[in-house]
Amino acid sequence: MLLAIDVGNTETVVGLFNGGDLADHWRIATDAERTSDELALMIAQFLGFHGFSFDDVVSVAISSGVPRVTAALRQMTERYFSISALVLEPGVRTGIPILYDNPKEVGADRIANAVGAFDLYGGPSIVVDFGTATTIEAISGKGEYLGGALFPGIEISLDALFGRAAGLRRIELVAPKHVIGKSTVESIQSGSIYGFSAQVDGLVDRFQAELGECTVIGTGGLGDVIIPHTRTVQHFEPWLTLIGLRIVFERNQ
Repeated sequence: MLLAIDVGNTETVVGLFNGGDLADHWRIATDAERTSDELALMIAQFLGFHGFSFDDVVSVAISSGVPRVTAALRQMTERYFSISALVLEPGVRTGIPILYDNPKEVGADRIANAVGAFDLYGGPSIVVDFGTATTIEAISGKGEYLGGALFPGIEISLDALFGRAAGLRRIELVAPKHVIGKSTVESIQSGSIYGFSAQVDGLVDRFQAELGECTVIGTGGLGDVIIPHTRTVQHFEPWLTLIGLRIVFERNQ
């Protein structure tokens, strides 16, 4: 089985693949202070809860935007699985041309999303990833990574709002009853849910003005919160990054 690990700035998503099927998945907080032994213990517990063990894992693939966690995962893989992990980084065969001014600037998760989206839906396509940052990626009909847009995610935007506005308090991130908020809580919820969904729709419209009609796929930890209120996102693939990571791993065997 393949253990696929996507390390984001806020959360780390772990998937266990049996061939092309996602057998199980887990989501944990990203903590750059965790050692390789601590990571191994957590993964052993997740595997054990679902009837698996280290012996079931024969391969490990990693995409990461946090260098310290990448290093710890490499060490964990070598010590506990006695193999070398495939890390999605420059030099790894992805099967997708990256038409960026400097391809090394493109995050591993963004590449994995593009690979997964093209495999599932073909092109041209657009991926919207609702993570620490919200990213929008464009993939051509030929399967080329064309570039994208990146802006602050919902949670860090709210953190900035609450940090700067002393009179505002944290709220549950759910859709309010009215777009026109009848209270401070509803007003913040309206601005967060409907504001971010409108921002995504506006950017996707501009992408399609350049690309033509596209398939639009949403993913990311907050996708299920925002996507129901968007007009342009057609499909929700919560494990898209893991799927792309699995495909990249297979292309390097």
